[in-house]
Amino acid sequence: MQIFYEPEILTNGGLLNEEESHHCIKVLRHNKGDTIHVINGKGVRAIGTITEATAKACRIRIENTEIENEPEGKCHIAIAPTKSIDRFEWFLEKSTELGIDKITPLLCHQSERKHIRLQRLERVLTAATKQSLRLWKPEITELTNIQDFLNSALPEPLKYIAYCDNQEAQQYLPDLLKNRKDSDGVLILIGPEGDFSESEVLLAKEKGFIPVSLGKNRLRTETAGIAACLFVKMREERQR
Repeated sequence: MQIFYEPEILTNGGLLNEEESHHCIKVLRHNKGDTIHVINGKGVRAIGTITEATAKACRIRIENTEIENEPEGKCHIAIAPTKSIDRFEWFLEKSTELGIDKITPLLCHQSERKHIRLQRLERVLTAATKQSLRLWKPEITELTNIQDFLNSALPEPLKYIAYCDNQEAQQYLPDLLKNRKDSDGVLILIGPEGDFSESEVLLAKEKGFIPVSLGKNRLRTETAGIAACLFVKMREERQR
């Protein structure tokens, strides 16, 4: 099944944006009369027949729609982008496949990457959303200073921070999650390659974040993000 992405598909007369139109008509060689599937990234898949087929304007006549309710217990990971942007994009791709709902890139004291290109990262998320047949595209925010983030209103009821500290007893994240309701949103902080600073950890604890372990091995930043996402999604699967 080939999936296309157009956030305004239900309100713009069935018109794909120029990038998706080119991909549909010029790359995949679709023509008038072909049936395609288009998601809006907000829980809707529109199934329709192509009525206009040019490289800049592919339009469909919507014949059917599938609607998926927004997930209740969302997985939100706030993570410092890695020095190698390829590794961070790998995290975005794989966490999208697993079902992540929101990503907040963090700027920390020991961050090695201090700038991101949000438009490029949005394209990574769009491609991964289509590939994994998801109807909800993950949300990604601008790069946010960790102190500003921690001092803002954070609605998730379950808040955890994963960091490297062999001197502190930390509970294993899956053990903490196994008895929590599927409807409880989860926010997990993952630090940069140099880890969170002591003051960042202290502030997070003051704001109600519980220190957690992701396992006995030391993980790279992007691997820790994937592990955290997987543990949250495993909780959902167990409770279905």
